[in-house]
Amino acid sequence: MSTVPDASPTTAVPALPPLTAQAEHLIGLGVHELAGMRADELRGFAAGAGGGHRGALLAVHPDRAPASALAPLLRRHDKPGFVVTDMPDVDGFAPCAVALPDAPLYLVTGLDRGDHMANWSPDEALPALAGAERTPLVLTEGIHWLLQQPAALERNRCFMTIGSRLRKANGTLDARTPAIWISNGLGRDGRERRDAPKIGWCWWGNRHTWLGFASAAGRVDEGHSRRAG
Repeated sequence: MSTVPDASPTTAVPALPPLTAQAEHLIGLGVHELAGMRADELRGFAAGAGGGHRGALLAVHPDRAPASALAPLLRRHDKPGFVVTDMPDVDGFAPCAVALPDAPLYLVTGLDRGDHMANWSPDEALPALAGAERTPLVLTEGIHWLLQQPAALERNRCFMTIGSRLRKANGTLDARTPAIWISNGLGRDGRERRDAPKIGWCWWGNRHTWLGFASAAGRVDEGHSRRAG
């Protein structure tokens, strides 16, 4: 791997709520309806999984609740989240080099924002995560994390979700990779969106000092854990 500048260790972020509380929050936001599910399905999954997975994130599969539908539910200082205007294909950024559970609901364990990788490129970070037996988050998982814990997004400590890539018609990967950061309200974002959670993209080979690489230890589907890498 290429030599990259040193970065500070990942800053601790507040713990996630219990899974049952996460389920109720998603229900309150109407995510179960977006996903074509009953509220009781979310509640039942969370109640059944809660005992042995403290600190895990409850995620809805992106096939059920895509990024474009989840993004407006994000909040920071009462500002709703948004997708940048030049990313109309946001939902085409599908899991790549990761295997999501084949289930509408699953858990993501051992979350890390990846602050220590700030100023690395995605091309440098992906093999480093694999070498550490960690899996990069896909975009919808990053959104779910911030829905449950908005404080995980801080100025100068935001993150990419390089588990999601867009494959072009010719089979090659698009050079963009999704990221979530905080808008400065400039340009096409609009002044009214200053401080809002922003879903955008970065070039695969570029480095950004304010972006780490969100990752997880693994994913769990109804009690069956897996490392996806």
